[in-house]
Amino acid sequence: MRVIKDNKGAIGIGTLIIFIAMVLVAAVAAGVLIQTSGFLQQKAASTGRESTEQVASGLSVIKVTGYVPTIHGNISKLAIYIEPNAGSADIDLNTTTVVISDGNKRVVFSYNSSAYADTNGYSNIFTLTKPWGVSGTRFGIIVLQDEDNSLTSSNPTLNKGDKVVLTINALSAFSGIEERTDVSGEVRPEFGAPGIIDFTTPPAYTTNVVVLQ
Repeated sequence: MRVIKDNKGAIGIGTLIIFIAMVLVAAVAAGVLIQTSGFLQQKAASTGRESTEQVASGLSVIKVTGYVPTIHGNISKLAIYIEPNAGSADIDLNTTTVVISDGNKRVVFSYNSSAYADTNGYSNIFTLTKPWGVSGTRFGIIVLQDEDNSLTSSNPTLNKGDKVVLTINALSAFSGIEERTDVSGEVRPEFGAPGIIDFTTPPAYTTNVVVLQ
């Protein structure tokens, strides 16, 4: 009697094994793709937040005034009024620098924690003593507005709603600033847009306090 072998069953099992293997490979690949997609999405969101902070963060120079101790003398003190930009992240004034040039000399100032004061109701900031006792390469801080007490002498953090004055001893840094002098510079935070300083002093100083910018 001749025995006829049935190969259809063998072929069917082989096809099934290949199919199962393909399903497993596809499942592993799908898992990798889903994981990679989730990672990239989180990375993109994080990068987007950082980019938004970089664009929105920074400082604005509201005003710059100068103090002339003797009428027709030179400016001995510079007061730079600053506030954070709308939507800005917190700004650490410890790491902020002020760069000022009078056309002949360029000075980079850093914060001196001992030259810190609150206005405490004083309308004339130039009558305060402590914030102006700074050397030629340091600046002080006078707090004008700080509802959440984020600005301290050791950790002056500027955030929404805060306003401060940065004090520069122009007599020490530049031997005073004369009339008709082009002054330029920046208030540079650790990250974000800097506040711009740009003014020309008047042809004559007729008052003790001069609005420059």
